Amino acid sequence: MGNFEPINRIALELGPITIYWYGIIIGFGIFLGWLLATKEAKRRWLDQDVFSDLLLWAIPISLLSARLYYVLFNLDYYLDNPGQILAIWEGGIAIHGGLIGAVATSIVYARKKEISFWQLADIAAPSIILGQAIGRWGNFMNQEAHGTEVTRTFLEDLMLPDWIINQMYIDGAYYHPTFLYESLWNLSVFFVLLAIRKFGVKRGEVFLSYLILYSVGRFFVEGLRTDSLMVTDELRIAQVISLALVGLSLFLIWYRRQKQSTNRFYKEGINDK
Repeated sequence: MGNFEPINRIALELGPITIYWYGIIIGFGIFLGWLLATKEAKRRWLDQDVFSDLLLWAIPISLLSARLYYVLFNLDYYLDNPGQILAIWEGGIAIHGGLIGAVATSIVYARKKEISFWQLADIAAPSIILGQAIGRWGNFMNQEAHGTEVTRTFLEDLMLPDWIINQMYIDGAYYHPTFLYESLWNLSVFFVLLAIRKFGVKRGEVFLSYLILYSVGRFFVEGLRTDSLMVTDELRIAQVISLALVGLSLFLIWYRRQKQSTNRFYKEGINDK
């Protein structure tokens, strides 16, 4: 067993200003997602500034809702340590909380702009999952969101480079790199979404497919983690929400097709709000 120095969580210090890798990685994921969505919006004859305008509201609201979600499910700790509530650079941003904020913001924005929420969501879905794939590496830098204990041999058998294996050595033990499992799953979902939107899916179904595929991966990865937000001692909230999202998304796909309330995803000039 080795005694490895973890990668420094701090990327840069400028006097009183400390810049963490966690924030840089999350920011890069958002930026790359914005580029992708903006390019696709332009290709679909939407105002190319639509996602720039939306993100001005969605980013702060999503960060707030993601943090609020996390804090509420760790309320005892944060009541005892109120000074830590705003310390998002330490980690503790719940993806499901961020999604709630993003969807709510997008619905309001779409209504105000009189455009289709489903069209916005379909365009944004690959960007969202790509951002999530990148963002998980922020957890890697913080040595958080890892799984249960494993051996170094187990990690070596996964053909992982030493710099990942060594970062998974935490307080005298090695752990499942669940951040990596989820990141790779999300990256796979990203490519699947790019493919399926070209094959006659209905408007809204790219986004709903994102919810289904992401939730399936999250359900299984969550079962390996040691830091899950819990409803009870045995019930993991992320797994419950993942199952609910799969069920709701499948129902919405069926319901909207039954009601014929969908159009082909790329049919121009139609808003099915």
